[in-house]
Amino acid sequence: MDSYTELLSSFSKDPISILDGSILFKDYTPLDLSINNIELAGLEITNPETCQDYITKVLKRSNGRIAHGGYLEMRNLYTDKASFSDTPSVQRNIHLGIDYWCDAGTTVLVPLASTVHSFKNNSTKGDYGPTIILEHQLYGHTFYTLYGHLSLESMEGLYAGKQFKAGSVLAKLGTPDINVNYAPHLHFQIIRDMNGYVGDYPGVAAAIDLDYYKKNCPDPNVLLKIES
Repeated sequence: MDSYTELLSSFSKDPISILDGSILFKDYTPLDLSINNIELAGLEITNPETCQDYITKVLKRSNGRIAHGGYLEMRNLYTDKASFSDTPSVQRNIHLGIDYWCDAGTTVLVPLASTVHSFKNNSTKGDYGPTIILEHQLYGHTFYTLYGHLSLESMEGLYAGKQFKAGSVLAKLGTPDINVNYAPHLHFQIIRDMNGYVGDYPGVAAAIDLDYYKKNCPDPNVLLKIES
């Protein structure tokens, strides 16, 4: 663990909820959407209904309410989305955040005190849809958290610099028609340096770029401590 992840880890010894606080941590269950999951063989996982059916199956199996996981997971979920192929030979398919799959309309909570850095509806198929990026100060260090696949209503009343207290409601999850063709979920990502992006930041990387993105986007679970 490097000094930056140690900084994030030191914020709290206990798990931090970023979804509806009435959902207990015991109701979270791990989800594997990687290319190595043999249960996905033959499934059209890029179809949001097929993806949701599989997630529902996993949740029923464990009696869970939120399925989560995906940090640095190589996935086939993006193979139908042209914007994820930088060139014919370079496919962006390694996920840089953690996804929390649950019902559309579920409230999203702020993990620690923050201000709004930027927000945008990234409406290209396969992108985030409505997206909010928060800026945080922790022990003199600045970092950012990204929340993707939100509802359109989540964008209302926002402005750069708006302040949020830890635990306050930030947004709600969007439906597939709004979150641009995914089963309902929250994409949560930590970013050290925004590199000039506003309202957006890459959430999926190509293997050739992974060394940089692993450093700039550390494992969100170091902060949240919701075990996979």
